Amino acid sequence: MIAKPERIFARDFEWRHLARFAARIGRRPQLGILSGRRRQGKTFLVEALARETGGFYFGATEATETESLSLFSSALAEHVDAPVPYRFASWDEAIRQLFAISAERREVMVIDEFPYLSKVSPALPSIIQREIDRAIATDTPVSLLLCGSAMSVMGRLLAGNAPLRGRASLELVVRPFDYRLAARYWGLDDARLAVRTHAVVGGTPAYLRFVDGDTPAGPDDFDDWVQRAVLDPGTPLFREARYLLEEEADVRDSALYHSVLAAVANGNGTRGGIAAYIGRKAADIGHHLNVLEDSCLLRREPDAFRSSRSVYHVSEPLINFYQVVMRPRWGLLESGRAAAVWQDSRKRFADQVLGPHFEELCRQFARVEDVFGELPGEVGAGVVADSARREQIEVDVVVFAPALPGEPRRIVSLGEVKWGRTMGAVHVSRLRRARELLAAKGYDVRDTVLACYSGVGFDAALRSERDVRCVGLGELYG
Repeated sequence: MIAKPERIFARDFEWRHLARFAARIGRRPQLGILSGRRRQGKTFLVEALARETGGFYFGATEATETESLSLFSSALAEHVDAPVPYRFASWDEAIRQLFAISAERREVMVIDEFPYLSKVSPALPSIIQREIDRAIATDTPVSLLLCGSAMSVMGRLLAGNAPLRGRASLELVVRPFDYRLAARYWGLDDARLAVRTHAVVGGTPAYLRFVDGDTPAGPDDFDDWVQRAVLDPGTPLFREARYLLEEEADVRDSALYHSVLAAVANGNGTRGGIAAYIGRKAADIGHHLNVLEDSCLLRREPDAFRSSRSVYHVSEPLINFYQVVMRPRWGLLESGRAAAVWQDSRKRFADQVLGPHFEELCRQFARVEDVFGELPGEVGAGVVADSARREQIEVDVVVFAPALPGEPRRIVSLGEVKWGRTMGAVHVSRLRRARELLAAKGYDVRDTVLACYSGVGFDAALRSERDVRCVGLGELYG
């Protein structure tokens, strides 16, 4: 097994799979697919893999088919020290030569940003499929790794009737760091500060480089850090949220997509609510929602108790921050009024960004295997209707046990989340009422734990309740 270079922070899971892929080089034909949104470190990983194994790496750029072939030819010729530069007339010739070199030299061949090539050469996946099938039929030991950041394109490579479906022996998605790992990466020891920072930049590794290593020095420095690192028009993060959307291959009318994201960021999570916010019919935005989901910029989460009802959330924290804080005051920010904009936006940030983000972190925490003493089957959020009192009870964290055929669905935990409030008896009372209503609907709630998640603290009496679990920032980041 190839040792992970010391310069790579974390990414043990991803490196283990890439190293296993590399360890099989020369034994049998293999195709790998590596995807992930931009700035997650995919190129860093595959360049390191190619360097450690002596393999070939080619990073595609936006170019015409002719120029892309020329760039690929030059890179391949340089890799093998060819005395005469290659001049491929088509991708047919190029891929055949690539496979021949891979088989002869027993090396992995990496093509990064593959969507740039397939966009101008739509037949390329079919050409690779044909050559992979030939290699399998003749047991030729070729190894090809295709990488890309356009999630909607990469997600279709192995889907449905796609040419490469069933050919890959590796399909790996490089995701942002989880909230605990992100705190370590940014060097944040204060849990409250770590949550606030994560609500702005999430777990994308490259953003630490974007700010040149500038992290909040402490809780009192957070406001100044937001102004100097994110809201300053001279910094790379200032326009990053716009670029994330415009870089997706399937996005045509970016203005409409921004409006959809703004609707969701401002609390309009249902399809009808989104449509009303942007002034369209619900049927007219289905394609846009699908594209944003495929691009991993939106996620759709069904109600835990009503699967027919779904709520959309913005997946990327920086985009959520941009839509709530930056986009409404873009002109002022461009003119250097960061301090005034942030002063005006702090409450909106707390209510619409920080609060919902903390809820999501608590759901991620609840997915940990031993939080409630058993492996959860599903974690989500849901609304319980209380017809007797004519109200809706929102349950922020619902933990189900694995479903068993023929048995009532068992609820491991019901939780409420408050970022800026001390939690007490009133919150537990609401959860107990929800538990009663769910029992009447046939759910198994005999051992259901009531969980209170707070960013501030809990009433002393709450910790003595036998059926209540209090989860604070110390446990969340413990």
